[in-house]
Amino acid sequence: MKHTLAFYNIENLFDTENDAFTNDDDFLPHSKKRWTDKRYHNKLRKIGSVIATIGDEEHDIPPALVGLAEVENQKVLSDLLEHSDLKDLHYDFVHFDSSDERGIDVALLYDARHFIVDSAQPLSVYLENEEGGRDYTRDILHVHGHLDTNALHIFVNHWSSRRDGPEASEYKRLAASDRLLHEIQDITSKDPSAQIIVMGDFNDNPNNTSVVNLETQADLFNPFKHIWSPQDKGSLNHDFEWNLFDQILFSHNVLDDVNSNVEFITADVFDERFVTRYKGRFKGQPFRTYAGKRYLGGYSDHFPVYITFKIEPENV
Repeated sequence: MKHTLAFYNIENLFDTENDAFTNDDDFLPHSKKRWTDKRYHNKLRKIGSVIATIGDEEHDIPPALVGLAEVENQKVLSDLLEHSDLKDLHYDFVHFDSSDERGIDVALLYDARHFIVDSAQPLSVYLENEEGGRDYTRDILHVHGHLDTNALHIFVNHWSSRRDGPEASEYKRLAASDRLLHEIQDITSKDPSAQIIVMGDFNDNPNNTSVVNLETQADLFNPFKHIWSPQDKGSLNHDFEWNLFDQILFSHNVLDDVNSNVEFITADVFDERFVTRYKGRFKGQPFRTYAGKRYLGGYSDHFPVYITFKIEPENV
């Protein structure tokens, strides 16, 4: 059976209620962004419609696993799964609140008909600010479970942004890469045959050090380094140049034709026309929810990415 695994940064999925413990003031009904219930539910509907259709044209089954970035809490995930395109698709989720200053986390949606969660835990990334104090960022989500009968370790990531500049903020993403690498090496030292899936918004491209180090030292395959083109293809666009910060990597043993019953089929960016700007200066770029504080009413400032596997029935 074919299965699609996807990752989607869904651009600030906040509810409309004030949380005193997070910095969600921009996403309230009376804020400058005027984040109302109507806008919230419009975004839920749009994101749900994308998730339900991610994949290649020949594979019309919704993804078995979807990593998400920029979710505020469990409420927004529950609301998302209750919306029309997803409510009958048997999805459940794994989520932990992190100490991120913006109050956004990662999560994993899974089709409970095909995936069983065995265990899950958040992995904190230790960072320091210029004063030597703790600088909090998103946790990495580690989920161990079975896709059909195949055991998988899945890591969902959202590494630190480039807001302070790519070079000035690079140490933060290297710290996340090292934290994840340590966890993967601990797993594979105990079980060399462990199958690993790493997905996320790394805020770095496939050729940046943080991703390359992870790929090489954890012995992972990154199909997205063959897909990215700064001129033509990526998952987000900055100054009319494409970046591919959103990627999915997996262990090389998945590609083992002899000993693995999992066959890698394809990897791609889900950039169908309906999730893009249709016209104007930004034609073809992601149709985002906001441009600054200006409401556009779109989906996200990122395109989803996905990979497709085939699990041979006779070995399941």
